[in-house]
Amino acid sequence: MRKNKVKEMMKAGSPVINGWLQIPSTVSTEVMAHQGWDSLTIDMQHGLVDYTNALPMLQTISSTNVTPLARVNWNEPGQIMKILDAGCYGIICPMVSNKEEAEKFVQACMYTPSGYRSFGPVRGLIYGGSDYGKHANNEILKLAMIETKESLEKLDEIMSTPGLDGIYIGPADLSLAIGEEPGFDRDKSTKAYSEILRILEHSKKNNIFAGIHNGTPEYAQKMIDIGFNFVTIGSDQRSLSAVAKSVVEKMKGASKKEESKAY
Repeated sequence: MRKNKVKEMMKAGSPVINGWLQIPSTVSTEVMAHQGWDSLTIDMQHGLVDYTNALPMLQTISSTNVTPLARVNWNEPGQIMKILDAGCYGIICPMVSNKEEAEKFVQACMYTPSGYRSFGPVRGLIYGGSDYGKHANNEILKLAMIETKESLEKLDEIMSTPGLDGIYIGPADLSLAIGEEPGFDRDKSTKAYSEILRILEHSKKNNIFAGIHNGTPEYAQKMIDIGFNFVTIGSDQRSLSAVAKSVVEKMKGASKKEESKAY
């Protein structure tokens, strides 16, 4: 089976630079896939992408050596299994709040005896290889999002879930959960930043990977420097908007920029 480059990198101590796809287009996917990202995550939660868009986007990513991942819209076994069957090599699952939900997520990604994933990988065999079924449990990356009030109270029970590779922080929902305004790149003075550090500390204690979504490359580098293994910077939609806005402002006159509070 094709090795999961993202898992191999993190095990070797190399940070993964992850791109984020919200636009349901093979053209924008192809552009992103040729920019040197280690992995690209198809956002099926807050992006505009559904399964019929995601499949050709996965095929497009597969024309490069970029590792294809997806964030599903919920901890729903059917959706998780179907996107894995389509050749996705890792799942980011939102709103995982406790051990039971973490176990449900992980087991949906794994074949028996470790889980209850139904067998029928279809395109997974094409992308992963003919021995996909023998090795998929180990190669598929499984990241649970820590972003709810309950999850902050149950970090160790979530992170000790057998088969869970790591956690992923969504700073916007995390901020909302603790009563702060949503956004990325939280300042050191915020409670959200303190919680980010605490989540990272628990991930290290449980010997699992830690990922986080960032608004800027500078902040992402800071997160790498403090110990995060996996960093996402913005998204295709935000990159397109930022560059277009910069061009227009230079031509028409600068206006005060407002920080985006969404993916």
